Parts: sequence; structure tokens; C-alpha cells
Amino acid sequence: MESRNPAFRGSAFDQRAGGYGAQPYGGAGYGAPGYAPAATRPMTMDDVVVRGFLTLATLMITAALAWALVPTSLAAPVLVVALIAEIGIWAFIAFGRKANAATVLAFAAVYGVVVGLVSHSYNDLYHGVVFQAVVGTALAFGATLAVYALRIVRVTPKFARFVMAAGLALIGLMIVNLVVHLFGGDHGIGIRDPGSPLAYIFSVAAILVGCFFLLLDFDAVETGVRTGAPEKFAWYCAFGLVLSLVWIYLEILRLLSYFSGRD
Repeated sequence: MESRNPAFRGSAFDQRAGGYGAQPYGGAGYGAPGYAPAATRPMTMDDVVVRGFLTLATLMITAALAWALVPTSLAAPVLVVALIAEIGIWAFIAFGRKANAATVLAFAAVYGVVVGLVSHSYNDLYHGVVFQAVVGTALAFGATLAVYALRIVRVTPKFARFVMAAGLALIGLMIVNLVVHLFGGDHGIGIRDPGSPLAYIFSVAAILVGCFFLLLDFDAVETGVRTGAPEKFAWYCAFGLVLSLVWIYLEILRLLSYFSGRD
């Protein structure tokens, strides 16, 4: 059994080497005389729920503080600093496989600042759109959970590869759009231009891909509980769930802004 979620490949959860009882590194040191691995209990669904709630609550608190306390004149530099910090912590967790309470909650706190500042700027231009986006995200989460629970969409290795490829394609298009915009194109390649049909199509596609990533997260949680993943893996699950939820929220926020008139 291995995780379907590409974000967890290579972590302790990836059981391609034979499961939690196997020696994935092939050496005799693990379990050899003089080395006693720390005892840990298996992860439970409650562990994921509690850690997911703590992570999301941390993000929401810092988002609210950034919204209320950062003046408009300082929003841009604070946003840049928060983005740099967010990317750094994300890379440390994703590539260093260091998901724990400190790193995940620190990521959530910094990411919350980004979300709060972006949300505030949107709400200034399109009053009420943030509340609508929050409701939309909650509905998307509930619908995706129902789809997963009822096995309407089955998470398979082929599905996971498709979701990963789609996510990378969307990110690639956003980078191309930014580069074209920086070098003279007023609206880039049109995927973020409210006057272009491509913008609507792109946002809908991005929301769907975010929901697909949620399906991978749900599968990772279920598989981890079923196969006895260590308790600390719950922090990886919380990290993935929050990433997917914020992705969906930001894309819904942008899509709703296309239909809202400026205040």
C-alpha cells in the first residue's frame, strides 16, 4: 500500500518498501543492538481532525489580524515578506519532510497573513465577496467529502498522476501569464483577465483541481489510519488539507470577483 497523494511520496508514509514494519533504507542499523526507535502510537482520525482544526484556526486568526492591523500603505511589503516566508517554510516541509506542530503551524500563521491581506484587498474592491468565497469553499469541501465517502470518484494511482499533472499545468500557465504581463502584456495570456472567457474557464478548472487534491488528501488520511501510520503523519495530513482548502478559496474568490461590480 502506498499513498495516492504525490505530496507524500518519499515520506515515512510512502510504503513502497513494504510497509511500516519494513526497513526502507536496507541497512542493519535500524533495530540493531544499541538503537531503539522511539515508540509511537498509530494515527487516528481524531488526530487528523484535531491537527487540521488547529492548523486552519491558526491560519484564520493570523488572516483576521493581518486584515485588521496591517495598514493599506504597508500591505504590499508585508505581503511580499509573508510570501517569501511562506514559500520557504513550505519547501522545508515538502522537501525536507519535516511536518510537525512547529513547522505546520508556523506555515499556517504566515500563510494566514497572505490570505488576510489578499482577502482584504478583494473585499475593498468587491464588498461581500470574501464571505461568499468562504461559504463557497465550505460547500466545495462538503461536496468533495461526500463524493469521496460515496466512492463516486475513486482515487487510483492513475487519478493521482492526472491530478498532479493538472496542478503543475495550471501553475505553469500562471507563471507564463505573469512573465508575459511583466514584459508588456496588459493582461498576460488572458487567463486572469476578467474580460476574457479564458479567465472564467481557468478559474473553474483551478477550483476543480483543488477539489481533486482534496480527494487525494482524504485518501491519504484514510490510508494512513487503515495501515497504522505513525501519529506524527497527522501533521502531514493537516498540511495537505489546508493547502488544498486555501487553493480552492482563493480561486473561488477570484471567480466571484469577475461577477461583482467594484464598490
